[in-house]
Amino acid sequence: MRTDSRLSRVLHALLHMQHADRPLTSEAIAGMLRTNPVVVRRLLAGLRDSGYVQSEKGHGGGWVLSVALDDVTLLDVYRSAGEPTLFSDLVSEDDPQCLVEQAVNAHLSATVREAEQALLHRFAGVTLGQLSRDIEATGVRTHPLP
Repeated sequence: MRTDSRLSRVLHALLHMQHADRPLTSEAIAGMLRTNPVVVRRLLAGLRDSGYVQSEKGHGGGWVLSVALDDVTLLDVYRSAGEPTLFSDLVSEDDPQCLVEQAVNAHLSATVREAEQALLHRFAGVTLGQLSRDIEATGVRTHPLP
């Protein structure tokens, strides 16, 4: 099963926006994320709708932050990104009538729900500002802005 990397990609883009000295085009962000500009626009649409980013068209345009990173939590970004799947599906539907499969699936599903709630609780306590300061503390740029 393919993992959903939307949350990681959106966080990557937002943190680069914080450190950019100009608006970042969808093409520039796509280059950083090794994806297509259309994917970037889709990723950032939910954040725009939530008021976290805005985009300007035309020469010198691109994506910019609309809020301070200390005012945005990982949970906010997760929700704005469409609440992507956090864990792979652990249950099987090979034989839904099998009592063993039903018992296993019930326990696995309950455990995954508990883990998701714990993770979302942690997301609510971490701001993008904290992540940005962690990056700044390393003094290292992983790759230059385009």
